[in-house]
Amino acid sequence: MKIQSYKKYLFEGLVIFFSVFLSLYVGNLNEKRTNFEKKQQYIIDLIEILNQDIFQVEKLMDQLNKSEKFINSIQNDIDSQHNLLSDSEVIDMLIDIEVGFSFFPKDGIFNQMISTGTFELIKNNDLKMILLEMYNHQKERNFATSKEIDEFNLMFRNLPYSKFKIRFDYNLLDGEFYGKRNLTSFKFDNEFYLSNEFYGLLSQAKIYSNMYKRQLNDILKSNKESLLLSKEEVKN
Repeated sequence: MKIQSYKKYLFEGLVIFFSVFLSLYVGNLNEKRTNFEKKQQYIIDLIEILNQDIFQVEKLMDQLNKSEKFINSIQNDIDSQHNLLSDSEVIDMLIDIEVGFSFFPKDGIFNQMISTGTFELIKNNDLKMILLEMYNHQKERNFATSKEIDEFNLMFRNLPYSKFKIRFDYNLLDGEFYGKRNLTSFKFDNEFYLSNEFYGLLSQAKIYSNMYKRQLNDILKSNKESLLLSKEEVKN
């Protein structure tokens, strides 16, 4: 009788053990599947954000290229003693020169992945490294550069606009970023236009434009590489 009782208890113990083990095993599988699905959704969202940021950076670079073209045209006109462009052509170009647009990466998805621990589920270490670089070092460097350029842009706008008494309408619904200025009136100051001060101001604007384009190019390269690696991550 005692042997049968022992066998009974042993059998019941084994049933309980395997039931608990199976429950834990199934629970662990469910947790892994849930985490995997969460990670996949975050990566899919990240791909969408990267596409948006790439589009924004490319448009910013287009604007900077256009601004540099206008600066070159105005400086060529100044070199010729204002014999290449009319007053209105100069002012039209001047109000379209823009070096103060800043790029702000959409880092919400990245921050959510960090806070939820999902970032550690990414299999590709190269993707992890480049995301950390993008949303930490590059973001801080971009902020510092943007702040410096924004301060210059305030001065760049204030001085010529006051010297030429420029007046314009502003269409918020036009333009790629913050709307578009439409010239309505101006009073051309030929002496200021041909001055070393104005010429130097244009040169400084071009320096900042080139400097920011270099930084944007690095950001664009990182975003495109992250996009490629993110698409590979989703497949795994």
